[in-house]
Amino acid sequence: YNGYVDDIYGYDFCNYDGNPMDDHYHGTHCAGTIGGIGNNGVGVAGVNWEVSIMALKFLSASGSGWTDDAIKCVEYSTMMGANLSSNSWGGGSYSQGLKDAIDAAGAAGMLFMASAGNSGSNNDNNPHYPSSYDSESVVAVMATDKYDDKASFSSYGPMSVDLGAPGVDIL
Repeated sequence: YNGYVDDIYGYDFCNYDGNPMDDHYHGTHCAGTIGGIGNNGVGVAGVNWEVSIMALKFLSASGSGWTDDAIKCVEYSTMMGANLSSNSWGGGSYSQGLKDAIDAAGAAGMLFMASAGNSGSNNDNNPHYPSSYDSESVVAVMATDKYDDKASFSSYGPMSVDLGAPGVDIL
């Protein structure tokens, strides 16, 4: 027993229940891109057809949330033994507590994939958290278009962003 009731699919730290249903829909879109089952005649295929996804929620239907709830998600995923977390969210100022949670997750063997952001700015000059944390386990990812060029809206940074991945017109 881990102290969370009905956390079969993950946990909702926004509403504090075992139903992490994505009422903002961005997380579902990202999860489908990662692990949509292929070769089944339904919808589109993800990049990994055999993956276990644990849903964790800390943002509301309007897309807002609290850093302490984000920390709880990182701590929960670490406790549950996740190898990687996909974090297509960001904003707010530097938080030592969130950085500490990410570092602890990294020490436990988890990579923290983080969106570089959508403001089109250079993160080397204007940090975007959590992707700009100086942490061995953070992989900052900018969005690319169908030509593998930086998406017009994507934040970037020669020193602060690690790689690019498709982020425009993704089904």
